[in-house]
Amino acid sequence: MTAPSSDVLLERLMRLHPKLIDLSLDRMYDILANLGNPHHSLPPVVHVAGTNGKGSAIAYMRAALIAAGYRVHVYTSPHLVRFHERVELDGKIISEADLTALLDECERVNGGESITYFEVTTAAAFLAFSRVPADILLLETGLGGRLDATNVVDQPLATVITPVSLDHQQFLGDTIDKIAGEKAGIIKPGVPVIIGPQKPEARQVMMERADALGSPAFASGIDFDVVEQSPDGFVMTDGDARLAMPIPCLLGPHQPFNAATAIATLRRLKGFDLSEESLAKGLKTARWPARMQQLHEGRLKDLLGPDTELWLDGGHNPAAGQVLADMAQTWTDRPLDLVVGMMNTKDPTGFIKPLAPFVRRAFAVEIPGEKNTLAAEDTLQVLQEAGLQAAKMPNVEAALQKLAGEEGPSRVLICGSLYLAGRVLEANG
Repeated sequence: MTAPSSDVLLERLMRLHPKLIDLSLDRMYDILANLGNPHHSLPPVVHVAGTNGKGSAIAYMRAALIAAGYRVHVYTSPHLVRFHERVELDGKIISEADLTALLDECERVNGGESITYFEVTTAAAFLAFSRVPADILLLETGLGGRLDATNVVDQPLATVITPVSLDHQQFLGDTIDKIAGEKAGIIKPGVPVIIGPQKPEARQVMMERADALGSPAFASGIDFDVVEQSPDGFVMTDGDARLAMPIPCLLGPHQPFNAATAIATLRRLKGFDLSEESLAKGLKTARWPARMQQLHEGRLKDLLGPDTELWLDGGHNPAAGQVLADMAQTWTDRPLDLVVGMMNTKDPTGFIKPLAPFVRRAFAVEIPGEKNTLAAEDTLQVLQEAGLQAAKMPNVEAALQKLAGEEGPSRVLICGSLYLAGRVLEANG
């Protein structure tokens, strides 16, 4: 009999709990205890929470640590094309054989008990991280922080909170300070916390939490900051140090601030020594797909003429819409068209509103294979209410084919969801 693939196991595990998201730590502690508590045998952990910029900060830290010769594990979510992307062991995506064996072990140990998909897969990841030697684990929360399945790690090397904004309000609260409180739940007694750029009310919540726990806090705008920017790079201050860094390879005017948060974290990791050269190399070699990524070739790119640029971004909340607007504001050389697909749990109006003034027209699509996709009709209504010339399309390919007949140079941005971005990368080949 053929052993089940990881896809079959993941589908089976998905059915163990009626709700996709159910924030709690009890089920996580139970399965980890039955697995021998692998979360107690991890390499030193940098635990990262936030609404936006988590992935970018992790990408910079990963690349800089590897440049300095360290062995790095990484845990991120969601994946774009295959689940395996979530678990990186010593610089390499986990293999199908290893992932299948780990998922099978977790399924057997769990014994059919109720557990969410993210909890059981995080347990499998912890097993992998505990068994493969590495110098450090960069661990991203899935949702929130306080009750996130990753928050069973009680003695990280450092915690990091990137910018917080409104997202997942149904789980984390409907105000910035409530959401900041959930994110601040990863702060641990006596463990340094590095706080990225925040709104004042969010930063206050985090600083108060750190003070209550006796955790040294280092905040953007207070302890470190980006003080100069040019086309060639940026200068950041960090305490008494002044560091000249190259422009990050990830695009967008917000990226120097994500990079500064990563650098401020790396400079505070006890037992690690990274030169300025390693930090700079990290900024130049980081990779983080579907975040202002230009698709230079592939099946979808081939649908467009050679004068049309194709871009992809998975941002999906109002803060991400503002980031895209800041980028679009600099794109003055050619008109910008959008292809937008979103999840029905997001705020499409908040996402589109800042971006709309810089867009020529837009096309609404649904996310294939996602039961929680926002209906194209609803996305279309939001686009039109934002004042855009817009139309509904059956899929991304149809939208690109519609745009292919345009004359003159143009730019197309596919955006609105990481789930859509994953489908686009898979379709592009």
